[in-house]
Amino acid sequence: MKTYDAVVIGAGINGMVAAAELGMAGLDVALVEQSDRLGGFIDSGELTLPGYTHDTYSSWHPLFVSGGAYAVLGEELEARGLEYANTDGALTGSIAAGGAAVAYRDAERTAAEFADARDRDAYLAMLAQMDERAGLVFGLLGSELRSPAAAKLALGALRTEKVKGMLAIARDSLMSGRAFGRDRFLGAEADRLWAPWLLHAGLSPDSATGGMMIPVLAASMHGFGLPVVRGGAKRFVAAFERLLEDHGVEVLVGHRAERITVEGRYANGVLTDHGWIEARRAVLASVAPQALYGTLLKDTPVPARVREQARRFRSGRAAMQLHLALDAPLEWADERFRDVPLVHLSDGSGSTGIACAQADAGQLPAQPTVVVGRQHVLDPSRVPEGKGSLWLQLQEVPWRPIADGAGEIPVDGTWSAETTRRYVDRVLARVEEHAPGLRSSILHTTVITPEDLAAANPNAVHGDPYGGSMELDQNLLWRPLPDSGAHTTPIGSLFHIGASTHPGGGLSGGAGHLAAQQVLSARERRTLGA
Repeated sequence: MKTYDAVVIGAGINGMVAAAELGMAGLDVALVEQSDRLGGFIDSGELTLPGYTHDTYSSWHPLFVSGGAYAVLGEELEARGLEYANTDGALTGSIAAGGAAVAYRDAERTAAEFADARDRDAYLAMLAQMDERAGLVFGLLGSELRSPAAAKLALGALRTEKVKGMLAIARDSLMSGRAFGRDRFLGAEADRLWAPWLLHAGLSPDSATGGMMIPVLAASMHGFGLPVVRGGAKRFVAAFERLLEDHGVEVLVGHRAERITVEGRYANGVLTDHGWIEARRAVLASVAPQALYGTLLKDTPVPARVREQARRFRSGRAAMQLHLALDAPLEWADERFRDVPLVHLSDGSGSTGIACAQADAGQLPAQPTVVVGRQHVLDPSRVPEGKGSLWLQLQEVPWRPIADGAGEIPVDGTWSAETTRRYVDRVLARVEEHAPGLRSSILHTTVITPEDLAAANPNAVHGDPYGGSMELDQNLLWRPLPDSGAHTTPIGSLFHIGASTHPGGGLSGGAGHLAAQQVLSARERRTLGA
């Protein structure tokens, strides 16, 4: 048996953030991870051929560099080797048969390419309004929503915005991204640019809260760019490893947490397959709700409603990825996209909404939204000179395909070799429509299926990398659960973190940061009380 002030279960972005912040504050911390490495869905390597560095899972870090975790840890991580490559020019774009649009770091340059002058004004007005609302919106995304701090933010906004302004904010927050685009713009450019980005927040164009997330995403990327870790995402994890070591955090990889032990309604340790670890102050679990209440607390008395809500917690759509080594850089038919690091093949809410609906119905989308990432545009060290690579992400696939939206691919409810091969062919053909000669340039392809994602990370239940559906009833005040919509739990000194908790999926590290700050606040209160 070993004793620590805090034990953190799970070493993805939130677990690493929590362990680092607690360690920097002087607590004795153990970080328990069942796999043989840290990072969760943050990793990189030569997945295709020697000399080609691919970010295995996640890649882009605008949410991290703009969030509270980076404010605390950023300088420490940079001192230990973290370096970002970013852009001051083209950010992102969307291409479809009906048209295309490009966004730049410069918002005015972005708006200048809109066809209708009224949409140019509306786009800049949207960003100006987001700037006015930033204190409230980003404050709530970075706060416990069921807390006095959140109530104080809301009351302060009420004094500024008045009732009419708060109703307008509430209306935008409940709107879908599709509705927001129709409400604010006459043309299609803004919708083409930002509706596909809702997929990166675990949403669809028809999900509630999309109307607020579109300006949040746009403002974040205009302000912070689209940073990627120079040299590959593994270096992000390496910087965390050095930070954890320097602050005495004991990293226990290859240790599977089997049960959280409780004494007198307070968590007091973690039983692993290597023995029991005592926690004097707190246990923080970066796991799915099903794992927390169905496995780690299986024999612990918790409210029946909470346990049942955890059992019914819904996964979102599954995802898959393709990594391609190319004999030459990809050449877009549209020259405007030559230096754009991330492009969506989508016409906006239209094709993306259909693809989401098909995936939700268990179908392979007939026209998937393809996220085409070219990190080497920002970081040339990732490919051999004169070569190219692609990081293709597909965020609208079913966990168990039961039909094909185009009626062409045979399915049997699994990601069989034949189903996977045929769907990959569909995706590559879709890219080649806009980048002639792609397939003749491919040297090697590595495919990561939904089943591979689930096997790589137990929190990716049913191949969902965003920690569960982000529909409104399972988001914000109700994430992770209606009766447990915070990082605290019914068990004292036990905190629930990870993508299944507020603020949700993505690479902000927000859940780990919020829980760590609560642990430290409790310690400070005890110290002052003594």
